[in-house]
Amino acid sequence: MDPFDLLDPDAAAAMRQAMYSTFTGDVAAYLAEVRGRLDEAPYPDDLPELASVTDEVADGPTGPIPVRLHRPTTETGGPVIVYFHGGGMVMGSVRAYHPVATQLAAASGATVVNVDYRLAPEHPVPAQADDAYAAMCWVAENAERLGVDPDRLAVCGDSAGGTLAASVALRARDLGGPPILCQVMLYAGVDYDLAAASMREFAEGPGLTRASVKFLKRLAGTVEAHDSPYAVPAMADDLTGLPQAIVATAEVDPIRDWSERYAERLRDARVQVTTVRYPGLQHGFISRAAELQRARLAMAELGGLLQAKFAHPLPRG
Repeated sequence: MDPFDLLDPDAAAAMRQAMYSTFTGDVAAYLAEVRGRLDEAPYPDDLPELASVTDEVADGPTGPIPVRLHRPTTETGGPVIVYFHGGGMVMGSVRAYHPVATQLAAASGATVVNVDYRLAPEHPVPAQADDAYAAMCWVAENAERLGVDPDRLAVCGDSAGGTLAASVALRARDLGGPPILCQVMLYAGVDYDLAAASMREFAEGPGLTRASVKFLKRLAGTVEAHDSPYAVPAMADDLTGLPQAIVATAEVDPIRDWSERYAERLRDARVQVTTVRYPGLQHGFISRAAELQRARLAMAELGGLLQAKFAHPLPRG
């Protein structure tokens, strides 16, 4: 079956109209073009109105990390989500993911801290994981000043950002870091198994392809660091003691099985996991919540799940 036939009609139409850059061998030119196109994309007209959006700077391992706070309310002491954007570790920014962070803040009722971590190849893996963990710690340590509740802190990310959310949860457990209430992984690149069934089924896309996965992993430096669970969370031998998780995947996605297998391992480790696969959608759908009907539902469901978890925290330890 043609993978396009599996997509919802609106998703198929969007994918056929999507612009994709062809890599010509000049990495710098390719990244400049793709990063620029992402940063210059117009915001959707119907973004929810938030109480405020402000830029701050978190303390990072090698210098300041820009972060953007999306506040749905003027009330203080509410939950907080530390968000890590997608882009294969090599592209994306708080500007490019401003719509996602805004929609997530409105849907969840939580302040969303969108993290502008360093990008590869200028800063190879695991620089992104180092920044992600440092940003999470900064939010927890500055919770009172930021007006958020450190006991209701979640980490969340899509694609490469989902990998970072899983990495941060592992590192916090291993290092005795700030408590994380929930880890949210949206079609996350938590593995590097190019023989997975979904990788074979959707090797040619639509959208993300097996070749592009290999290219992005090499460009980011993940291949050299693949033995580290903080770079490739699936390499972790032990998943016990991790925060409860929400794992969302897309049916038409070559890395679908990576997240679903990781979710199964979390369940086997007695971690509470909510897993949902969205049929008719492709990799990257959360960034298209303004235009795809099922992606809008996914954002609403994600927000509802997070509201429930913030309202009913589990006992620790």
